[in-house]
Amino acid sequence: MTESEFLTLAENCISQVENIFELAFERDELDVECKRSGNVLEVEFVNNGSKIIINSQAPMQEMWMAAKSGGFHYKYDGVSWRNTRDQTEFFDTLAKLAKQQAAA
Repeated sequence: MTESEFLTLAENCISQVENIFELAFERDELDVECKRSGNVLEVEFVNNGSKIIINSQAPMQEMWMAAKSGGFHYKYDGVSWRNTRDQTEFFDTLAKLAKQQAAA
């Protein structure tokens, strides 16, 4: 994949994450605040101050997710972003981590 292709995919991924959390906030499902700076998105859970941070790593062509439970790296497999260790899907993991951190 070219750098340009990666940057487009990464931007789409970050925007999708931001939209998911903004919609959850609007529907009163989660009390979160999203802050974006370039290729870094911080999602803060207002009730406890914990964060999930999503960012792209162009040199490695990976998406990185940091949460209370740890850090995760994802590569695009042509269809979806997959964890480089266990092949779990990015948005499935994001949903699980958001539920955990919202409840904490």
